[in-house]
Amino acid sequence: MEKLKKLFKVIGPGFITGASDDDPSGIGTYSQTGAQFGYTQLWTALFSYPFMTVIQEMCGRIGMVTGKGLAGIIKRHYPRWILYFSVLLLVIANTINIGADLGAMASSGQMLLGVPFIFWLLTMTVASLILQVLVPYPQYARFLKYLTLALFAYIITAFIVKQPWHSVLKATFIPSFSFSKPYLLNIVAILGTTISPYLFFWQANEEVEQEIEEHKIEAIGQGRPKINKCDIRDMRIDTMVGMLFSNLVMYFIIVTVASTLGVHNIRNIETATQAAQALKPLAGDFAFLLFAAGIIGTGFLAVPILAGSASYAVAETFGWDEGLGKKFNEARGFYGVIIACTLIGLLVNFTSIPPFKMLYYTAIFNGLCAPPLMIIIMLISNNQKIMGKYTNSGFSNAMGWIITILMTIAAIAVLLTINQG
Repeated sequence: MEKLKKLFKVIGPGFITGASDDDPSGIGTYSQTGAQFGYTQLWTALFSYPFMTVIQEMCGRIGMVTGKGLAGIIKRHYPRWILYFSVLLLVIANTINIGADLGAMASSGQMLLGVPFIFWLLTMTVASLILQVLVPYPQYARFLKYLTLALFAYIITAFIVKQPWHSVLKATFIPSFSFSKPYLLNIVAILGTTISPYLFFWQANEEVEQEIEEHKIEAIGQGRPKINKCDIRDMRIDTMVGMLFSNLVMYFIIVTVASTLGVHNIRNIETATQAAQALKPLAGDFAFLLFAAGIIGTGFLAVPILAGSASYAVAETFGWDEGLGKKFNEARGFYGVIIACTLIGLLVNFTSIPPFKMLYYTAIFNGLCAPPLMIIIMLISNNQKIMGKYTNSGFSNAMGWIITILMTIAAIAVLLTINQG
């Protein structure tokens, strides 16, 4: 019990970042994976974990060492066009993601309690904005940490449903691969969901927010904080645990859906909510309730992080006062971006575009955008002028470049298959 208490004190930005990766959009992507491909893509959870951890650890370390977010570092050390291009892609992808997540949360609320969709959509949008704009950062961070418990719903659900564990383990450790367009698109969607640009920006800035709370610096971008090896070690443990939790949830969602919808050839899953509905006759009321309630909990975790990461990037780009630790009057531009992204995301639900299609292709879009950003992260984290003695180890460099190259190849392959129709 004492060790668990110590671990809970250490976990923070890294754990929250990992958990936010399993947002309703991620749940939808993983559900589609299980429904369409059964167990055959389970290996991606095992495969992506070390790479995801290494990249996120670099982002956390950059924030800790420099006292700045990624956009602030890019602005100071790289051409402006790289900064504007990166931030624009981030804001577009995050805003669409916010809209789809809010829609999934509202659909789940409607499904569980029968209250109209529009009521849930407006209620959840307002609740999310109140959390970000009015709740002080220490309480807000604590709230996000406890919201991660909602993700246990997906681990529990996998064990409620009867599983052929021999087949599950075989698919986990013996990868199968296909060069078909749907298979490749789905791999890039999974990679874009797990190794996603908004996670890069969020974790770097949240490590800085933590340092402000601990009085190591006064504000983001104001001086270099004094850190030591213990600080770096704690951040690494936090990140490793967060990414492990994220990938476990991904793994068990694929397992649950593959053993129910996949086995019964129910392929046409367009939202995470549809996946929950389809589970009801196959896995029972309890599995359905857990799956649906988890969508709402993870949405409340992810929407603030999507809006916040976009806002940090925009604020650092234009040199505005920023930070969730500041009050609205102290950082109006920063909070204005959060409000704008969330409200535009709300409006996405009133377009004629199917939310899941938009969501799924946003995951692919993230997969295409991530490689250039990962190259920049690799360059920053190896730059002694920026990082001092806290540059990458040989292991981090090897893993970082391997996943950057693999994601670049996957992105090119997808673009070629789309080109060929």
